[in-house]
Amino acid sequence: MNGARRPVIALQAVAKIYGSGDTVVRAVDGVDLVVERGDYVAIMGASGSGKSTLMNIIGCLDVPTRGRYLIDGVDVRRLDEKRQAIVRNRKIGFVFQSFNLIPRTSAVGNVELPLAYAGVRPAERRRRALAALEQVGLAGRAGHRPAQLSGGQQQRVAIARALVTDPVLLLADEPTGALDSQSTADVLALFADLNAAGRTLVVITHEDEVGERARRVLRMRDGRVQSDVRSAAVVQ
Repeated sequence: MNGARRPVIALQAVAKIYGSGDTVVRAVDGVDLVVERGDYVAIMGASGSGKSTLMNIIGCLDVPTRGRYLIDGVDVRRLDEKRQAIVRNRKIGFVFQSFNLIPRTSAVGNVELPLAYAGVRPAERRRRALAALEQVGLAGRAGHRPAQLSGGQQQRVAIARALVTDPVLLLADEPTGALDSQSTADVLALFADLNAAGRTLVVITHEDEVGERARRVLRMRDGRVQSDVRSAAVVQ
């Protein structure tokens, strides 16, 4: 299959089941999902709906009990833990609510980390990290530590770190949950710009303000996709 046409994500009858007998919990229950290149998807739902478990499966942080999951054509269930880690590092850029930055390391040092794990040479790491910081509007803050940055700036550093490996998927878990309204607007504007430039985004959120910026909204309930709606017009 041609890589340019291959879906970024393809889930087929995916389920995640915990327990047995009378204590079975179907955290994800028969989900089918295809995300094409350049899409921008918000996965929404109340606590316990299954959206976080689905995110863990999409992010190769967990494997389904049943069903098939392919990311960029790679069947995750066929991989051992080492190869799953390689897929996470090379194909997925993660953005979390808590930023997960190393406090005593500069912004550019934080952005370099995925490249260091991938064995990229120091000079090339620095060049690519600086380019990623410029992409998120923080070229002038490269030498600042997290404590010297606002919450919104820290999240943009985290987004730069997610972008620096040029992943096929940007996966964000409640990315605005710890931000004020202006920083939220800034991050959502950045996501819109990245998507307009061709980035594929999947955002896990319970916030309508975040969901309405996506091109497509999936709502989950009891481990299943209750609705899958593509927006006629995206709010900017």
